[in-house]
Amino acid sequence: MSHKKNILRIVLALLLLSSGIAAYVFNITDYLNLKFLRDQKEIFEIYQTHAPADLVNLFFMSYIIITALSLPGAAVMTLLGGALFGFWKGLILVSFASTFGATLAFLMARFLLRDWIQNRYQKQLSTLNEGFEKEGVFYLFALRLIPLFPFFLVNILTSVMPIKTRQFYIASQIGMLPGTAVYVYAGTELAKIESPSDILSPSIIFAFALLGLLPITMKKIIGILRHRRKI
Repeated sequence: MSHKKNILRIVLALLLLSSGIAAYVFNITDYLNLKFLRDQKEIFEIYQTHAPADLVNLFFMSYIIITALSLPGAAVMTLLGGALFGFWKGLILVSFASTFGATLAFLMARFLLRDWIQNRYQKQLSTLNEGFEKEGVFYLFALRLIPLFPFFLVNILTSVMPIKTRQFYIASQIGMLPGTAVYVYAGTELAKIESPSDILSPSIIFAFALLGLLPITMKKIIGILRHRRKI
């Protein structure tokens, strides 16, 4: 059984390495920026008109792949979701796609790297270990609400923590929802920019103000939730 597991690990590691090399060779990250996506606005509009279901499926699967492989571009994809599909539809698509992708990254890291990370970075992981021992799943929920660590790093580091996949999924889905909503809303406003003067419109300023206030607001929410748990 152990031998088969090692073979599976090698195969999966090779697939991930191949995906990373392909992303580098074909400059995938060059396509995950606002300028490129804005340049493709007419193409997106054609798909919206003639093949809306295909556009939804392409966006959803692309988002899952990007997050599962920890490729840069999730923030831009979230903005794109708002720009393409509007707030509510974009929020639903991004929320589920990001959580599915994060869970896949979590499972792959747990399968491939759990023992190595735990042994190699035992001292560095002490803070996370203490947090999970003290707070349990609520600690992951707090990490999702307050982005203290990069999105992909939370997926990987929590794979070595004593948490079930179901708990990881639920805490991530709920914890990431407020931040996702703010970014999707910002995306709906960015889609309205037609000229430089539009950047200073009240709605655009409000969207970016929300992005700036997000970490502070989430920190206060976590403080309130912790206080209520102790009562």
